[in-house]
Amino acid sequence: MTEIIETVETVETVETDAGPARVTWHRAKKAERAERAEKAEKAEKKARLVLAVSHGAGGGIEARDLRALAAELPAHGVTVALVEQPWRVAGKKLAPAPKTLDVGWRGLWPALARPGLPVVAGGRSAGARVACRTAAELGAHAVLALSFPLHPPGRPEKSRADELLGAGVPTLVVQGGNDPFGRPEEFPQGSYELVEVPYGDHGFAVPKRAPVDQDQALAVITAGVLTWVSSLG
Repeated sequence: MTEIIETVETVETVETDAGPARVTWHRAKKAERAERAEKAEKAEKKARLVLAVSHGAGGGIEARDLRALAAELPAHGVTVALVEQPWRVAGKKLAPAPKTLDVGWRGLWPALARPGLPVVAGGRSAGARVACRTAAELGAHAVLALSFPLHPPGRPEKSRADELLGAGVPTLVVQGGNDPFGRPEEFPQGSYELVEVPYGDHGFAVPKRAPVDQDQALAVITAGVLTWVSSLG
């Protein structure tokens, strides 16, 4: 019989000490056409890990890189949880202080760990900083740092490298080649891996004149992350 892949998306609200947060789960379920529901339920248990990624201070889970990961990774045994911090759920335009962001992430963690799988803590920009700061404390399996804001634009002396280097778990940085918050060559040596997205800015957008187009840039991200998570023990 023909095998199909269904991508199942569910939304969960989670109460935290910083207010209600939201998790959009993307799971891949493989099933044959006959007895689809029963076989899909069994297949879901074969997921290897959960990749939980949150947004940055200037946007939400509609970010192109987060959506690309949610679309690609579930078919490879990775459940993707897109996390909306409480301030975003509340409709606020400005992110709170880092300590408050950490409180929201800690409150979400039991829901992320509920499937009983290793959890890779991830995020883009400010979300990447949160993942790095809390990884060891929460027992994250690894950290995925998308567009890590190494420093404010034009202020390389205001380095946040200590957060990245202090994650304490296997870490992958995915960074745009033209990111004003830190280009790949600005990152210090450390025990982490780095994937460069050629010509990408902080949101991984590439100029129209670039020799790579937007789809190719996103493919660099998904391929790099998939290769990395496949190497995790």
